[in-house]
Amino acid sequence: MSVVKAMVKTGVWMTLFSIAMGFLESVVVVYIRELYYPAGFDFPMVRPETGIFVTEVLREAATIIMLSAVAYIGGRSLDERFAWFLYCFAVWDIFYYGFLKLLLGWPESILTWDILFLIPVAWTGPVITPVIIACTMILLALSILYFSCQQNVPVRIPKSAWILLITGSLVIILSFIWDYVSFVLETFKVTGHTTITAFFQLIYSYIPDRFNWPVYIAGEIIILAGIFRFIHRQRKTTH
Repeated sequence: MSVVKAMVKTGVWMTLFSIAMGFLESVVVVYIRELYYPAGFDFPMVRPETGIFVTEVLREAATIIMLSAVAYIGGRSLDERFAWFLYCFAVWDIFYYGFLKLLLGWPESILTWDILFLIPVAWTGPVITPVIIACTMILLALSILYFSCQQNVPVRIPKSAWILLITGSLVIILSFIWDYVSFVLETFKVTGHTTITAFFQLIYSYIPDRFNWPVYIAGEIIILAGIFRFIHRQRKTTH
């Protein structure tokens, strides 16, 4: 079987896996909202029992392990495995929101706020922001896989591109936690509470106020610069 045919076959199964995983994740959210948000999800967050909270954090960690496992199986090199991880993560995330819209009629709009992640602190942002990132991840993943097929050997992302990709990712993460961390720091500054109980009360009183679009856009531009740096380098190598 040629490299292209093998890659396409792998891509079909990766896509099916990611869509199914997106549905599974959306079903989990349906159950959680039935338990804690019967009137519909909104901020501030409802404080779950400790066991449920720990289980949810472990579930998020488990999704990363699952994506890493299938990416490892599908790729021939570290960079190809990275590409498949990005691809599966992105397809999963896009279909996750699609299934939530189908099952719950949520989100109401692309600017609806959502809890994106819980490790190590709450990441929040409008729904459109992770979807844009997912599309960017697919662009990078397909670029890596395309040049791997074209050159018939696994490609490597140059160090300069890695620096841009990692820097942009950190900047985007900062945009997701900016409002939450600002809220926590400001509240502690005003109240002076430092006990564990007060800390958890603070967490579950948080209501998103303002998303830091300039930081997010800057991070996205840096990542795109890294992607085009990689594409430019590969075109030079190919020709």
